[in-house]
Amino acid sequence: MTGEGREAVSLRVLTVLPPREAYAEGHAGAIALLVSRLARPEDRITGKAITDRPLPGGHFVPLEISGWPFPQRLKYGIACLSAARDFKPDLIEVHNRPDLALFLSRFAPVRLILHNDPCSMRGAKTPAQRQRLANRLLVCGVSRWVAQRFAEGCGPVSVAIQPNCMNIEEVPEEHPRQQNVLFAGRVVADKGADAFVRAWSAIGSRYPGWTATIMGADRFGPASPETPFLAWLRPKAEEAGVLMTGYQPHARILEAMAEAAIVVVPSRWPEPFGMTALEAMACGAAVIVSPVGALPDVVGNAALLASPDKPGALEGALCRLMDQAALRSELGQKGRERAARFGLEQARAQLLELRQQAVSFSRGLAAP
Repeated sequence: MTGEGREAVSLRVLTVLPPREAYAEGHAGAIALLVSRLARPEDRITGKAITDRPLPGGHFVPLEISGWPFPQRLKYGIACLSAARDFKPDLIEVHNRPDLALFLSRFAPVRLILHNDPCSMRGAKTPAQRQRLANRLLVCGVSRWVAQRFAEGCGPVSVAIQPNCMNIEEVPEEHPRQQNVLFAGRVVADKGADAFVRAWSAIGSRYPGWTATIMGADRFGPASPETPFLAWLRPKAEEAGVLMTGYQPHARILEAMAEAAIVVVPSRWPEPFGMTALEAMACGAAVIVSPVGALPDVVGNAALLASPDKPGALEGALCRLMDQAALRSELGQKGRERAARFGLEQARAQLLELRQQAVSFSRGLAAP
């Protein structure tokens, strides 16, 4: 290992989760799961307090949030600063909070990891704000789409791309494929859950041997609330013959993907990465995704593209796959090969490099 590699491995790293992200088994969102996959045993992870078992990656220490009547954002920032002063990290990694990253960069080297459109985030909404961030700390995006959004309207800026990843070895064994079409994820309009129900309502009666399932809720965790959207969607799903299971643990989602013949990701929202599509490909399902955000880059030629609101597009893609077993098999094989590019070993090697780059970047700012 090179000197730089040894230095990167020995870094004391504090990872700060977004305020709503729970670092707990059965309650974790996509960011927490990603952090857990990549964390070294000596990494410290911090975020809101949890009541269940923490995820296995790193060492989780909850933030101590002040009871003073300050704005929640301010209290969270103060708690993060207190955690940093206690741990004395060589590097702080902040996920999805540009304003918090900029604040903490006054006290330690910081790496900002963006999982969503930065132009919608506090502290990064304007080109001037994004330029300031790029001048102060190392910015990383989970996809080329995120990096391009960050750079819009700015002068020359450098944004590293750190794709999401998954442990391919944890993918369930492939089961005999069931004639089931699966939607897995947050059941909200942005994710196109209603487009999936509409499409199945139009074509499901033509395929009596097939079933359709929605696994998920409004948010992650078994305590996810009922929402007006869910209350509106349930009777439509029942009428269309779509089973809605509600929230399911991540391991159960992967099992369902390993059994389903087809997984649909009909997002209207420009997905900054599209973890559901990656997991479905790794599980060997034939996949349909929307041609928005980073989804086309993630799936390459290993999936069909279909706009959720273009008349007949999603319906046509579903019929094509249900009619052609050979095409489903071909896409399943291509998907597994594509997903292997996003494996854990490659991601961990890149993580070490980016951490060292972040520290070097900060040293360069401090140099006379």
